[in-house]
Amino acid sequence: MGIFSGDSDKKNNQNEPKDPSVENGGTASDVKEQETSGNGGDNVSAIEEMKTMLDQKSKQCEEYFSMLQRTAAEFDNYKKRTVKEKDALYNDAVSETVLSMLPVVDNFERAIKAAENDSTTDSSFKEGMELVYRQLKDALKNLGVEEIKSVGETFDPQLHNAVMHIEDDSYDSNTVVEEFQKGYVLKDKVIRHSMVKVAN
Repeated sequence: MGIFSGDSDKKNNQNEPKDPSVENGGTASDVKEQETSGNGGDNVSAIEEMKTMLDQKSKQCEEYFSMLQRTAAEFDNYKKRTVKEKDALYNDAVSETVLSMLPVVDNFERAIKAAENDSTTDSSFKEGMELVYRQLKDALKNLGVEEIKSVGETFDPQLHNAVMHIEDDSYDSNTVVEEFQKGYVLKDKVIRHSMVKVAN
């Protein structure tokens, strides 16, 4: 019995798995430390790679945000420029239309003055002309058109067109003393200069 039991113990020892650390002269904890240290190097390189990618994405985001700001500023400038251009086109169109109507207004003014000086003119006819004249003036006012002040004002070459000069000490120098034709402005735009007489 003792002989057989000894042989079985040897066989059992031969079948047990061998620890590689023992074979290499080390312990099992040494092998685990080596495996852990090897994985740690891979983790560090992966973190650095992620940081590099994050920096690249951050730079791209900054570039896109900068492009968005420039585009928004350009669009805002475009809107402002478009509004100015529309206003300028509108003012030009109104100015040209009013300029074509001014001879009619001038003729109404002459006709009304002539009717006032003519005692034979029918009063109802005169009232009708004055009514139409007022309607014309109201239409011009609604468009933003205003008369240029002339008589008694200092001569302004940007508003007045001097067609006659007189020497008169009773007036200050460069004073408009008479208006031959009314001038009109639309906002800051002169539609027609006033035709005036100026005292030197």
